Amino acid sequence: MPLAIFDLDNTLLAGDSDHAWGEFACELGLVEAASFGQRNDAFYRDYLEGQLDIQAYLRHALAPVARQSVEQAALWHRQFMAEKVEPMILSAGLALIEQHRQRGDTLLIITATNRFITAPIAERLGVEHLLACDVEIRDGYYTGEPLGTPTYAEGKVVVLRDWLARTGHELAGSCFYSDSHNDIPLLEVVARAVAVDPDPRLRAHAEARGWEIISLRD
Repeated sequence: MPLAIFDLDNTLLAGDSDHAWGEFACELGLVEAASFGQRNDAFYRDYLEGQLDIQAYLRHALAPVARQSVEQAALWHRQFMAEKVEPMILSAGLALIEQHRQRGDTLLIITATNRFITAPIAERLGVEHLLACDVEIRDGYYTGEPLGTPTYAEGKVVVLRDWLARTGHELAGSCFYSDSHNDIPLLEVVARAVAVDPDPRLRAHAEARGWEIISLRD
């Protein structure tokens, strides 16, 4: 079955779940709001500019759950989903996912946001397969440390190719939907690249390459 691959933040969501998690952690008092919020905003600017130190950012994003139990973190995440994520879910994004499901495509989200944040979101969107930045859990507690190759920029291609080798899927007939110039490496290797509400750099690249450009915003 062909692969239908989706970026998550600012593609299927009208916003960035990673950045929203940082704001939520500040509001809930899980971190010192002023300094954490400033770093959160700075990391987000670096991401938009394509200059993100992904390992440093992952440790920052995971700091609110470091040394917390999986159960406690899940409670916070349920509140985060209700207050922050649900309002960002795009109805057109859900319709696009359903369109590919009806075609019999294999659905996959690949995102630079960590798995703690994104696994419940992928489940909510009805997407079975998720490739995200993995996080370390020891004895039922988050350590705050990332694991493996980050699914960011060229890392998305590396992790996807490893997943293809393990699962037997292939890129023939595949498509990938993304908003970000950070995803150009993966957009270049799929059969059909689609820029979704693209940032200026991706829009320019998509126009030059003749890629489809669409909007999922209401």
